[in-house]
Amino acid sequence: MFLGLWQAVAQDFKIYTEHPRLLLRPQRLRLLEREKERRSMRWQQFELLMAGKAAMPEPGLALALYYRVSGNKPAGEQAIDWALGASADLRQAALVFDWCQPLLSGQQSGALAGRLQRGIEQGARSNSLTDVRARVLAAVALADHLPGVSERVLRSVVEQWWNREMAPALKAGRNVVARDDLYALFELLHALRDNLNLDLRVPVPAFFKQLPLYDLMSYYPASYPAAENEYRIPASRDRQVDLRGAALSRAAEFAILAYDPNAFESQYLQGWLMHDRFLLRGAFGIPYEFLWANPYHPGLSYYNLPPAFHDELFGRLFLRSSWDDEARWLGYFDRQLQVFEKGEPRMVPLKSAADPIRVGAAMVIAARSPLRFSSKGEVNTVFVIGLEPLRGYDVEVDDEEMREETTDRGGILTLAFPGGLRGGVRIKPGPRNNES
Repeated sequence: MFLGLWQAVAQDFKIYTEHPRLLLRPQRLRLLEREKERRSMRWQQFELLMAGKAAMPEPGLALALYYRVSGNKPAGEQAIDWALGASADLRQAALVFDWCQPLLSGQQSGALAGRLQRGIEQGARSNSLTDVRARVLAAVALADHLPGVSERVLRSVVEQWWNREMAPALKAGRNVVARDDLYALFELLHALRDNLNLDLRVPVPAFFKQLPLYDLMSYYPASYPAAENEYRIPASRDRQVDLRGAALSRAAEFAILAYDPNAFESQYLQGWLMHDRFLLRGAFGIPYEFLWANPYHPGLSYYNLPPAFHDELFGRLFLRSSWDDEARWLGYFDRQLQVFEKGEPRMVPLKSAADPIRVGAAMVIAARSPLRFSSKGEVNTVFVIGLEPLRGYDVEVDDEEMREETTDRGGILTLAFPGGLRGGVRIKPGPRNNES
C-alpha cells in the first residue's frame, strides 16, 4: 500500500514553490542569515574569502550564495555575469538563476533560461548521477518559466531513471551510487522533496538507513593535515588522497543530516561533523560548509558506535580497533582487502593473506583450502572473505553440531561467537542450488 501511495504521489510534477527553491528553502535561509548576524566562524571565513576577492573554484555557487545571504548586489551581479559566460556549468547556472532572481533583468532571465534549457537537452543522454542532478536542478529552477520542460525532465528522472533503473539496482545490491556521488545524490533528493514533496528513499529504505554508518566506517582512521584544515580521507581503491573528494564527502554528510535530522543513525553524523579542526576553510569547501552546517542540531558521540560495519546488501566490510586516529582499520570492498596501520593504507592480496587479521574482537580470514582456524576465546566474530557470493557453506565448530551459513553478495561469511570462540572451526562449500 505504501508503494502504491509513492507511485500515486509521483504522478504530479508541477512545482508551485517560490524562488529560491533550490537548497535554500525558507527555514535554511533564515538559519544562514542568523549565522551571518551572529558572526559565526563559518560565516566569517566565507565572508573573508568573498570580500578578499579570492579565486573560488565554483564561482557561481559562491557568489550567488554570498549575495543571497548578505544582500551584496555586486556579488549577485557577478554571479549572473558568470552564469551567462562560456565557462558556466549547468548545475551552477541553475543555482544562480534560482538564487539571483531579484537581480535578473528580463533579458538576462530569458537568456539564462534558454541556456538552462539547452543544457538540459545537451546532457539528456547521460545517466551519470552528477549529470542527472544538474538536469534536476535546472528543471526545478525553470518550473515557472518553462513549466513544460520542467515537468518532462522531472517525470523522466523519477519514473524512468530512479524507479526503473537506480532503485531496482540498489535493491539488488549493485553499487550504482559511488561514494564520490553521494553529495550529488543528496542535492537531487533535497530539490525533489523541497519542491514536489517526493522522497526518493521510499523504494530503497535499507540503502539509506545504513548509509550514515557506512559513511563513518569507510574513512581511514588518520586525518590528513592540509594548509587550510584537516581532512578525513575516504577509503578508495587506489588509496590516493583526494582533498576535493574529501571536502565533498563532508558536504554529503551535512546534506544527509539535513535531509533527515531526526534519524538515529544521522545523529552520529552530527557528532562526527562538529569538530572545528575539520571545518572546511578553503575556497572550494567553505561555501558547502556554510550552506549546510547546523551547529544547533544535537548530535551523538560516534565513540558509542560499534567499530564494525558489515554491509550485507553490497557485500563490504569495515572494521576499526577503536575510534581513535591511531586505530587499526580494515576494509573489504569491491573484492579488495585493505588494512590501514602505521599511518597509511596498504592493499593485501587475498591469495597472499595466509594469516588471520585481528581488528579488535573480530578476526578476518581470506578464503583458502582447506579452510580451518582456531581461537582461544578472544575473538567474538569471524569474517571469512573471498568466498563465492550467495552460497551456502557447512560450518563445523568443535563440540557443536555442523550448521550451514550463507555468504553475502560480496562473498563474506559471518560467524558470531557471543561468548568468544574457543577451539577450532572447519568450513567447506555446501551444495549449490542446482546440486543434489
